[in-house]
Amino acid sequence: MSSGKGDELYWRETYFILFPQDRRPTLDQVASALTVANRRFQLENPESDDRGLLESLLVESPEDHAAVEISYEVGEAVVEQNLQWAKQLQKQLPSEQLQQLIKSDARLDVAHFERVPAGTADASQGEPSFADDEFGEGEEPFEMLDPTCLLTVVETLSGITDGLTYDPAAGEVLS
Repeated sequence: MSSGKGDELYWRETYFILFPQDRRPTLDQVASALTVANRRFQLENPESDDRGLLESLLVESPEDHAAVEISYEVGEAVVEQNLQWAKQLQKQLPSEQLQQLIKSDARLDVAHFERVPAGTADASQGEPSFADDEFGEGEEPFEMLDPTCLLTVVETLSGITDGLTYDPAAGEVLS
């Protein structure tokens, strides 16, 4: 699949990497680790603060038909959200992970997007839609979203920050 300029990105899910703000990685650390994790990743729109700490980064993975946007968040809203999640998960999490969740005052939002060719989306639903005749003979089959990009980015960021990965759609912390 081309990562052509005419392609469109559709949000699929967001994971959160939760950690204490003193473990915030630098943009260089993240870029290096992601390049080692998958040399085919294309890193775009890098943003850091004046100390070189990560603000945001877009990771493109044309082979996976995906992009992942990483953004750093910190503040009272993050702390409040983490306390809410801790209450919801207190019976499911081991005490060590629960304490780690409560002590986390920063996070990386990892938004996963599917890349689809322009014009294949149903405007009313915001979802790709493909008529049966679009799969006719002689045409390339539509290639499906591969979660490898998301999983690689999440695992890499979790390792760098020694943070917890929270999947709000599933309502669980990933190991």
